[in-house]
Amino acid sequence: MKKSQAKGLVGCCGLYCGLCNKFQSKAPSRCIGCRLGEQHSWCSIWNCCVKKHGFETCAECGEVFACPIFVRRKVADWIPAADSLCQIKKSGLDAWVRKQEERQALLEELLQGWNEGRSMSFYCKACSRMPIDLLKGAIEEAEDELALETIGKSDMKARAKVLKVAIKNLALEVDVDLR
Repeated sequence: MKKSQAKGLVGCCGLYCGLCNKFQSKAPSRCIGCRLGEQHSWCSIWNCCVKKHGFETCAECGEVFACPIFVRRKVADWIPAADSLCQIKKSGLDAWVRKQEERQALLEELLQGWNEGRSMSFYCKACSRMPIDLLKGAIEEAEDELALETIGKSDMKARAKVLKVAIKNLALEVDVDLR
């Protein structure tokens, strides 16, 4: 993915569109991302952040978590959004985008090699909320278990089940909510 494309997937609210199941979908109704196209014009957060104030993200706003729009839309409750805005403030947008690109590449690997057709939403949540090293550890754990059980690469249902259990167990250990 080109850097310019990744930056275009940054929602001003702190969500990264590349980790969203609506973006990853192959359906005709697929979302192309908050900044690409005109579908964002309905979003009160986008209108305030980009159109009214000229910011790239709400992290640039000094009143972001006291913002009436954020409060009304309960953005602070959107787990990755609030955390992402804090990370963007702390490390800068470019560093945060690089991390999201890594997460998106991992998500796309999960969708290609571990999705039986029903796990996209789960993998999107896991990739947006869990530390990358834990997700990679879950993949290794699942691969080890599959080798012991002699489950082939073509049995996607069994592969997805084993990986999802490994991810859920690690999420519980680090107190990450994947609901």
